Amino acid sequence: MKYFVYFDAYGHVRRIVTAKELAEKFNNAPDEFLSVMSRRGPDESGGHTSGHVGTLNFETEADLKDYLEGLGDEITGFYGCRAESRPYNF
Repeated sequence: MKYFVYFDAYGHVRRIVTAKELAEKFNNAPDEFLSVMSRRGPDESGGHTSGHVGTLNFETEADLKDYLEGLGDEITGFYGCRAESRPYNF
C-alpha cells in the first residue's frame, strides 16, 4: 500500500495519508497535500513551504509504523559524544 507522509522542516512526521485518502481529500495531488500541511493558520494561503511529502510503499500499516519508529533514532550529544555535550561556537 502506498502512503504519503508529510515531514516538517525538522524532518518530523506530522501526518500520514493513504493513496485513497489523498484522492478523496486532496484531489490526488501530493502538492496540494503539502500546501495544506504547510499552512500556519486556517486563513493563510499556500505561501512558503517548510516541509516535504515523502512517498512510502509498505505491505502493511505495521511495517510503516516500524519504519517510522526507526526514524526517531537521533544522535545524542555533540557529534555523537555522550559526555561534554554542550554547544560550541566555532
